[in-house]
Amino acid sequence: MLQEMQRADITVELDNFDQLSQQEERDRLYLERRVERAFSEAGKALLELRDRRLYRSTHKTFEEYCKDRFAYNRRQPYLLMDAAIVFDNLEQKCDQFDHILPTAEGQVRPMTKLEPQQQQEVWQAAVQEAGGKVPTGRIVKDVVQRIMERTKVPNTYQVGEVCQIIAKDNPDLRGKGGCWAIVSHLGDFSCTVKLWDGEYTLRVDHLKSMNYTNSECQDMQSLSVRINRLRDNENLEEAARAVLKHLGELKRPYLTGFEAELLSFIESKCPN
Repeated sequence: MLQEMQRADITVELDNFDQLSQQEERDRLYLERRVERAFSEAGKALLELRDRRLYRSTHKTFEEYCKDRFAYNRRQPYLLMDAAIVFDNLEQKCDQFDHILPTAEGQVRPMTKLEPQQQQEVWQAAVQEAGGKVPTGRIVKDVVQRIMERTKVPNTYQVGEVCQIIAKDNPDLRGKGGCWAIVSHLGDFSCTVKLWDGEYTLRVDHLKSMNYTNSECQDMQSLSVRINRLRDNENLEEAARAVLKHLGELKRPYLTGFEAELLSFIESKCPN
């Protein structure tokens, strides 16, 4: 009855959706019930619901379905699916940590970006650190951080070098993947770089050398100075900012004739 009441709360137009077969309907109901159980079961069920598109009879997207059916925000189903994959990996080697397995998604989240072998190593160390009990998410996160510090790649970049941004898992770099940047300062395992819209300090694994010649690097440094000078102008219009953003995403060490004219035109309209 509760299931029927929950489904009745969803108002949709069925005319624009694919009909499920009777078997698919039964599978969907079974999987939905699994989602409401333990986090690992939920993640596995969500993976199957998404991969088989069992939401297609009532919703156009998986995100909309999860929001209506389970009251999930956009991120939550993906956290659960990632956690289920890690849980399965740990379960395969559970004898290494006395069959102690995660009981909550938050305990698994710090490990989702690691390789399977690293996940097992982290969990084993976390269980030991927790005194043979299920570790908290904070303990797991601390162990992950220590392993990341241990396996960091030394910094081989040079000041003035042109690099490409690799966004990876850094939310501060959202929308900047592929942009070029100039290295302005070196740390042991990080670089401070100048992008078209500001300065950032990044781990070296968020950078990839463009392998430009010294002359090409100097040309890009000059372009960087011009772009950042314009960016600081309070009167710069949105159309001009869009041009600067385009120039900040170039995959070549030069401007086309038209791009050079555009940049010079903007500079003439925004004198220092």
